[in-house]
Amino acid sequence: MTTLVSDTAMLMAAGLGKRMRPLTATTPKPLVRVAGKPLIDRALDRLEEAGVARAVVNVHYLADAIEAHVVARKAPAVTFSDEREQLLETGGGMVKAAAAGLLPDPFFACNADSIWLDGPQNAFSDLSAGWDPERMDALLMIADAARTIGFVGRGDFTMDPFGALMRREGSSTAPHVFAGVQVIKPALFAEGPDGPFSTNLIWDRLIEKGTLFGQRMTGVWMHVGAPDDLAEAEAFLRDL
Repeated sequence: MTTLVSDTAMLMAAGLGKRMRPLTATTPKPLVRVAGKPLIDRALDRLEEAGVARAVVNVHYLADAIEAHVVARKAPAVTFSDEREQLLETGGGMVKAAAAGLLPDPFFACNADSIWLDGPQNAFSDLSAGWDPERMDALLMIADAARTIGFVGRGDFTMDPFGALMRREGSSTAPHVFAGVQVIKPALFAEGPDGPFSTNLIWDRLIEKGTLFGQRMTGVWMHVGAPDDLAEAEAFLRDL
């Protein structure tokens, strides 16, 4: 098995889950169940299976419920990054966790609502095998839009033969989508900006530099953004 490039993953669990309403009116999205298991448990299980030792979980919306659910977990060891006072979005959340010294160089980042089935290797081993810190500032797990379970719109990225990513342009379509897991350097967040912002801002900076890369996943990714996606994912898992 490939040696992992980091022992730590930041699990993004602070969002409001608006697109998943009404299920998230009283339940934080990471605790919404898919085929009987909360989304966050599926993500933490993937970390444990891969041998990622630490999970930094950011919390904001219904934070007490998330903390109570995962605090007793033995593996990975969980540390919380508290955003109760202000929702910082993905980028701002990483800025806060990095400033608190919670994120090594590099670290994995994983959406708490990502569901996937691994291929021959787990996703974290695939990313570790592809990581080249001399060329890359971030390496994103990329799924083929045509093979993704759930709605992915027009896709996110095109990718050159060397793995460098570019944004989909205008109303065109793109063959690849971000599958919710990445390896990234914490130094990227030292420049801010302050307050809430999306990791997309960092990605756009890296695209300009030519240091944002993609690693095609060998498994199957399920996008669970809305109730219809949830039903599609459950149907797929039942049919396995």
